[in-house]
Amino acid sequence: MSYVLVLNCGSSSIKFAVVNPVSGENALMGLVQCIGMKEASLQWKRAGQKQERALPDVNYESAIYSIIEVLREVDQLESQLIAVGHRVVHGGEKFKSSVVIDESVLDQIRDCCRLAPLHNPANLTGILAAKKNFPHLPQVAVFDTAFHQTMPKHAFIYAIPYELYTQHSIRRYGFHGTSHQYVAEQAALLINKPFDQCAFITAHLGNGSSVAAILNGKSVDTSMGFTPLEGLVMGTRSGDVDPSLHAFLADTLGYDVHKVTELLNKKSGVLGLSQLGSDMRTLENAEAEGHENAALAREVFCYRLAKYIMSYLVPLGRLDALIFTGGIGENDRKVRARVVQWLSALNFTLDPVRNQENGKQSGNVITTSESRVALVIPTNEELMIARDAAKLAQRR
Repeated sequence: MSYVLVLNCGSSSIKFAVVNPVSGENALMGLVQCIGMKEASLQWKRAGQKQERALPDVNYESAIYSIIEVLREVDQLESQLIAVGHRVVHGGEKFKSSVVIDESVLDQIRDCCRLAPLHNPANLTGILAAKKNFPHLPQVAVFDTAFHQTMPKHAFIYAIPYELYTQHSIRRYGFHGTSHQYVAEQAALLINKPFDQCAFITAHLGNGSSVAAILNGKSVDTSMGFTPLEGLVMGTRSGDVDPSLHAFLADTLGYDVHKVTELLNKKSGVLGLSQLGSDMRTLENAEAEGHENAALAREVFCYRLAKYIMSYLVPLGRLDALIFTGGIGENDRKVRARVVQWLSALNFTLDPVRNQENGKQSGNVITTSESRVALVIPTNEELMIARDAAKLAQRR
């Protein structure tokens, strides 16, 4: 049996999985969280059994080595690895698909650090640690931005002086590409239609959220932009705001650009609106108890999402299905119900029973038989990364 080690290195956490790229089975999966803090820990699951190990004040590189130690504790598993697949957040315009990592690719990922200073350096650390520990295995980079590189120029360009694009690569890139592609491909199978003939709107909803318009197998628009801050209201991110807000906060409150950026990225979204937290489950419970700001935060989240979904009929011209995915999209029934309600002009009608079951008893469908189709499809970015890594390893 063959497996791929998948590493998803974030700014303060590392997700990992050992995945069979054919069956999708996870032989091992886990998470290192709170890197650099006293409460840092490594959690993993194998054969249904959960284990945890404290890693107080662990640094990033040591966290990677702790993951590798756990993998090597599983008999025969290392010998069955055929590749290591790495999630890389930003590939700029250079990467339109996954690639085997060589020195040239490493240099180009380093160059993209200026576009994703919080994430690409962490991705590089994971790549270098994996190369050191598994020098015989092909290392494959799978880019969050790659799927959206099919956006037409009129969709990705900003209406700012053109030389800022040509000289500094300032444009809309989009993120969550692996997730959007995976659920769209699954949706094509569910409606029994070739992927390259489908029109989908995919909504990846979690602490970070984005929407994509996918036409004939290609991304033609998406809500995140130059950074993951643009677009929808999210857990702690504001999404779209007037750019003049920076100048107003500087003049009125004395904020510098870094403080405004931190405010919009880490203190806004449903956290900022509710003043309670960024977890939609917390806000749902608070709303049920009459907390007005929690209710407002959830309504703003749903309204902004519905507006983006409606707007994506412009690039698509038709629609085979709306797809909900991500932690919120897959589990928050009330969010889905409210969004579908906002979309009644598009002839969406929710089936309350199907929605309550998250579509599990109705072929992933949560709408009525007379309605346009809305689906709930669990995302699986790890499987997509494993498949790409295995495919490229076999070609090599």
